[in-house]
Amino acid sequence: MVPPAEFSSYYGKAIVKEPTWAAFDIAGYLFLGGLAGASSTLAAGAELSGRHGLARPLKLGAAGAISLSLLALVRDLGRPERFLNMLRVFKPTSPMSVGVWILSAYAPAAIAAAAAELAGGLRSLGRGGTLGAALLGPAVASYTAVLIADTATPAWHDGHREMPFVFVGSAASAAAGLGLLFAPLAENSPAVRLAVIGAGAEMTAVKLLERRIGIVAENYHQGRAGKLMRAAEALTVLGVAGAVRHGRRRRSAAALSGAALLAASACARFGIFEAGRRSARDPRYTVVPQRERAERERR
Repeated sequence: MVPPAEFSSYYGKAIVKEPTWAAFDIAGYLFLGGLAGASSTLAAGAELSGRHGLARPLKLGAAGAISLSLLALVRDLGRPERFLNMLRVFKPTSPMSVGVWILSAYAPAAIAAAAAELAGGLRSLGRGGTLGAALLGPAVASYTAVLIADTATPAWHDGHREMPFVFVGSAASAAAGLGLLFAPLAENSPAVRLAVIGAGAEMTAVKLLERRIGIVAENYHQGRAGKLMRAAEALTVLGVAGAVRHGRRRRSAAALSGAALLAASACARFGIFEAGRRSARDPRYTVVPQRERAERERR
C-alpha cells in the first residue's frame, strides 16, 4: 500500500501572488467607504422622519469618511492621475471601474449634504445631496466586497457569495455606531435598530462563509487575522448589548456602544484583509480546494 501523499507545491512557492496593497490604506479604504455609504442612507431616513439631531452627525461623518477613503485609495495608487485615468472608460465587467464611477457620483453628493448642513441654509442643495448620497450609499458599502472577491486570493474569492452581506452588515453596524456616538438619546432609536440588524447580518454571513469555504476558513481564525476577527465579534456583541439595554437611556452607554461598533467594523475589515494576504502565501489554500471541487465533480 502506498501511504497518502502529503501536499506540496513546486519548491514550496506560493501559487497566487500576495496582494501588494498597503494594509493601512486599503483596509482603511474598505472600512471608511462602508461607513460613509451606510451613514448616508441612515441620515436620509433620519432627516425624512424629523430626527435632525441624528441626521447631522451622519451627514458630516459620511462626508469625512468618504474623503479619507478616497485619499487612502489615491495614496495606494501612488499618483492622483491614476484615479482620474480610470474615468476615461466605463467597464461593467470590472468592479474597480464600476466602483470608481460610483465613488465619483457619491462623493460630491455626500459632501454637498454636509456643506449644506454646516451652512445652515441651501435647503434644496442639502436635500438633493442627502437623497442622492442615500441612493448610492448601498452601492458604496457593497462594491468593495465584489472588488476583493474578484481577485484570485483564496480567502476572498472563495467567500464571494457571502462577502457582500458581510460588508453591508458591517457597514450598517458602523453607521449605527456613529449615530449612537453623537445623536441625542431621544432620536437614536433607528440607530439602535440598525445596529441589531447590521450586526446580525454580518455575524451570520461570516459564519456561513467560514462553513462553506472549508479549509480556507483557517485564515480567518489564525494569526493576526484571527485576532482581529475575534476582536470584531466581541466588540460587536458588546456594542449591540449596550445599545439595546442602555443606549436609549444613558448617554455614556450610547456613546460607548457606538464606539465599540465602529471599532468592531474596523477590526472586521482589517481582519478580512489580513486573512486574504495570509491565504495567498500558502499554496495549500489554492490547490486543496481545487482538488476537492474536482473530486466532487468527478463523483
